[in-house]
Order: sequence, then structure tokens, then C-alpha cells
Amino acid sequence: MTVVTIRELGAKGEGVAVVDGAPLHVPFTLHGETANVALDPKRSMLIAILEPSPDRIAPVCRHFEACGGCALQHMAQGAYRAWKVGLVEVALRRQGIDAPVEQGWFCEPASRRRAAFTAKITDGVLRFGFNRAMSHEVIDIAECPVLTPGLFAARAKLAPMLNAILPRDIAVVATVIETREGLDVSMIGKFSLDEHRRRIAAEATLKAGLARLSVNREIVLEPRRPTVDFGGAVVCPPPGAFLQAVPEAEAFMAALVTGHLAKAKRVADLYSGCGTFALRLARTATVHAVEDDAGALAALDRGWRDSGGTLKQVTTERRDLARRPLTAAELKPFAGVVFDPPRTGAEAQARELAKSAVRSIAAVSCNPATLARDLAILVAGGYRVVSVTPVDQFLWTPHVEAVALLER
Repeated sequence: MTVVTIRELGAKGEGVAVVDGAPLHVPFTLHGETANVALDPKRSMLIAILEPSPDRIAPVCRHFEACGGCALQHMAQGAYRAWKVGLVEVALRRQGIDAPVEQGWFCEPASRRRAAFTAKITDGVLRFGFNRAMSHEVIDIAECPVLTPGLFAARAKLAPMLNAILPRDIAVVATVIETREGLDVSMIGKFSLDEHRRRIAAEATLKAGLARLSVNREIVLEPRRPTVDFGGAVVCPPPGAFLQAVPEAEAFMAALVTGHLAKAKRVADLYSGCGTFALRLARTATVHAVEDDAGALAALDRGWRDSGGTLKQVTTERRDLARRPLTAAELKPFAGVVFDPPRTGAEAQARELAKSAVRSIAAVSCNPATLARDLAILVAGGYRVVSVTPVDQFLWTPHVEAVALLER
């Protein structure tokens, strides 16, 4: 065991000390604390806090430190929020970007509508919750202050079905979305349903009042078509679809994007997903939505067609933008662009945008490091970063979204 002093918080929310000239990451510690630590080649273990930080508080969940979902419940709100904004500020500084970073938007507890649970039956016992940090062990949860009450209720509703249909010792990921019509459940795993288990699953879906149940992307039963509202446009996402985790965060980010692109009469929405931004932008502009997921594009297109003529034209294109970005020439018709890529960012697309004449760009990202890299490319191409706004919809985790607004 070793006594260390925590010098800072790392990007993953772990305290960082220095031992023998090398950084040591200690989970569940805060800046300035003195701690007794057991050294481990893979992950050090906190034994005891000897001198606590004034920012240390009691966690709100009994599963904190065991469940791998949250990393920072022990940090006071003010310090936590400043650290989240700091993640974005540090990423920008490392790329030499001098841009105004706004105060940020922060979600409240019990607001998350989408979660990926893990279920596994071991020794005849179902464990249904989240994985332990850096482990495949499933932590059975009795509470979760992050999820909406309706989403947390999925655990009790699904447990009887999972016990009946899951094979033993096979981990299954159940992505659950709280939609307007009820819970949309999509299970992915190395198993299939025979006729008997499919009947059990269908009966359990009706009994639990689910809107839809899918297994390995195949719909088992859909008593009600599950939908989400993108600013007045109603969309039925495909099973397991990506959606912003917190509806209020989605609305806030959409307001930033649509406000920035309000004067553009023709807009490209790149990495469009199911239409989070495209369908809102279509109230005032024609929109070309580009996405590599065929199911998401189909949902977006149907949402537009079902709008009853209240939206301007939305066209769609299936395309892998990492491998084949829209070129500067293809971008000529567009006055505005929004892009919302995965964590790897949009480097190839940013390079084409940097050569384009697009006047206004909104960049949405869940990774400050790749966002800063992409912004540096755009700045080098002649764009000015008007503002960057952190958005925290992943409460008590080290993840933070950001919306950057740029003008040429």
C-alpha cells in the first residue's frame, strides 16, 4: 500500500497522482486528496481517503463504486460541472483554438430515456443491470438515479421474460428506449429464439405492456409503433437506434443548431441518424440528410413523409462519410451544414468542409478531443468558432457533449 496525493482529475474522472515519476490513476478520488492506495499493474485500488477534499460528498446511489455506470457521484455539483466544462476547454487549448466556451447545459437526475442494460443467467440466477467498471461482471441494480422512472421500471418488467428465454451463461445487451407509446426493447446477443421461446417472448411483451420487442434486430412483436418527437415531427426509430440520451438535452442542442442555421435555405445534415436535427431544420430549409445506417435513414424519410406537408423537402443519402465524405464540390449548394459524428469524429469530412464555401457550420460531438481536432481543421480552412457549448447528458460520467458554431 502507498500513500499518495491526488494532483488532478484525469479525463476519465479518476484522480491522478505521481508515483516514482509516473502517473497513477486512482478511481473515486478528488483533486487535493491524500489517499491510501493499493498498487496494481492494471488499475490501482483506493483503500481509504486520509484527507478528503472539501468537494467530496456522499454518493446518491447504493451501487456507486460497484456499478461501472457512474464515476463521479462523490463530487459536489459545482466542482463537477466546472470539471465537465474544463474537459472541453482543455481539449480546445491543446489544439490551439481560442474560442468562447459557454457555461454549459446540465441534465437533472432521473432524466435519461435510453440505456443499454446487460443481462446474464449464471448458476440459475438472473443478473440484470450494468457491468462493473473494467469488467464483464454484471451488477444487479436495485436503483438508478440517472434513469427516468419509466426506464428503470423496464428491469422489473423484463426480468420474467429474460429468465424464460435467455440461454445460460450468455451475456445479452438489452437496449431500452422510453418512447411515447411505452418501452422499446432491443436485445442483442449470441442466441436465437425457437418457436416455443418466441411465443413466450411475445406473451411477455403483451403482459409487460411493451411497445416493441426485437431480438438481434428482428422484431418479435410490436403491439404499438414506438415513436419519438423531433420538434413536432414523429419518427419510429429502428430497433436499438441511436438517440440522444436525454430529451431535454436534445431540444437544447437542436435549438443551438437551428438558431445558428436559421438563415440557410439549403442545409446538409451529415451523420443525420433518425433526423434529430434534419426534421427540425426542415421547418425553414430544404435538407439533405446523409447517414450510413439504412434503418435510421428509412425512419427519417418516413417521419418526413408522415409530416403532412408541414416540412420542406428532405432528401436522404446512404453514405459512409468517414470513407467517402461529401466533397467541397458536392457541398456547393449548401449554405449551412450540421454534423454529429460518432466518437471518432469527422476528420475526413472536416477537411472537405475546410475547402468549401459553406457559410455556417454547427458541429455536435460527444468527444471533446476529436471535436477540437476537427475544429482546428476548419479554423485552418478559414472558419471562425463563434461559440462552444458543453452539454452534459451523461450525468456523473466522464462523457460530455458539445455544440460548436462556426462561420466563414
